Amino acid sequence: MKFKIDLHVHSKYSTDNDADPEETVLRAIELGLHGIAFTEHYYYGASETVEVLKEKYRDSIMIFRGVEFSTAEGHCLVFGADTDKLGIKYAPLADVIRFVSKAGGVAIPSHPYRPGTSLGDLVHSVKGIHGLEGYNGANMHAFNVKAIDAAKILKMPYTGGSDAHAPREVGSCYTEFDEAATYENFIDLLRAGNYRGVDTRKISGMLKFS
Repeated sequence: MKFKIDLHVHSKYSTDNDADPEETVLRAIELGLHGIAFTEHYYYGASETVEVLKEKYRDSIMIFRGVEFSTAEGHCLVFGADTDKLGIKYAPLADVIRFVSKAGGVAIPSHPYRPGTSLGDLVHSVKGIHGLEGYNGANMHAFNVKAIDAAKILKMPYTGGSDAHAPREVGSCYTEFDEAATYENFIDLLRAGNYRGVDTRKISGMLKFS
């Protein structure tokens, strides 16, 4: 069985929307996702409130925490590292990657070809990233295509995430893992790269993942 996780989800704790995280979790369960990751903007601590939801819905879905960190050069999804300990917003990319690697986490540039907030072609020279976000549900398709092409050139895996800012947006894109994720092996799976991004928006109508 493939394991489906939406790796890029925001709630009201990102401060740019009013999405209730529990409503977002319920929508993900309704769609049949196996997991979602709350990646609030700027601060890892912003997602702390979902810890109670992990326990409440432990029999229905896995809820992971990360952060969409705004480096000086562009946005990166970070998992397995508390970037709040950096003590600075917009830290240089190299410093962020060094910190994340030392903490045993992973860094994945988000929407790498979206104008204005992304690394762009810098992904071809930066060291220490563990993949690229290929399918982003808030992106124009052309930006996703460029990201996937870059991942293939770099021989890196690419993820999928909805970049949801409202419950109805969850699951538009997700990451399909070849094995089941747990809270214990999640970072190892991201490092191993046995996954691929999926974009459901090419299919019309209401979707239910099997």
